[in-house]
Amino acid sequence: MGTYSLNKSQWLFVFLSGLFITNAVTAELISNKLIEIPLQFDFFGEKLGPFVTIVGILPWPVVFLLTDLLNEFYGYKAVKRLSWITAILIAYCFIIVGLSMEIPAIEIEGSNLSDDQAYNKVFGQAQMVIVGSICAFLVSQLLDALLFKWIKSKTGTRLIWLRSTGSTVVSQLIDSYIVLYIGFVLPGSLSFSDFMTIAPTNYVLKLIIAVLLTPLIYLGHFLIRKFVLNQKSDVL
Repeated sequence: MGTYSLNKSQWLFVFLSGLFITNAVTAELISNKLIEIPLQFDFFGEKLGPFVTIVGILPWPVVFLLTDLLNEFYGYKAVKRLSWITAILIAYCFIIVGLSMEIPAIEIEGSNLSDDQAYNKVFGQAQMVIVGSICAFLVSQLLDALLFKWIKSKTGTRLIWLRSTGSTVVSQLIDSYIVLYIGFVLPGSLSFSDFMTIAPTNYVLKLIIAVLLTPLIYLGHFLIRKFVLNQKSDVL
């Protein structure tokens, strides 16, 4: 059989897909650590912040950015299939992590390797949290891709910011509520009143991130069109 050579556009898809999957899986693995975002501002007379959220929010801006770039240059079907593949790989990752927790650790004197208690504390997540994370990821990604496609069908090549930021704003509203409700409210580890406080906070953070990412969306369009697809770009 002859060899098959990928062109620049195909190599770009491979790279962006790999980066997308890596950030999504990483975000899920590190999401059991709480951090404080030292942001404070007034919102209609009410002081908001600082925000407490999961550290897994850090890789998500890259996922937002890549979702929009992949949708723009490779289409809705590509993002849809990639989202399903990523959800399956996230589940696979959790299965491997779960199996690794069942294997007893050995202690070596003088080493700084984790024992069972430390290892399980870091990687052990409740099953409903895992289910909630996967459901939230899949629903939000498919909704994001669908909204992006719909807005683009109405605006054509114009208003990149609207389809990129608009789709993210709506999809992450769904994500912020699904993951906390399935993962924490249903098992009884979080009251509904606390849920109604924490979920909006997480959403506000994602909304801020989505807006701040807008210049990077335009930069990504410019670089891909000019250096990969060899097309004229007027987005900058």
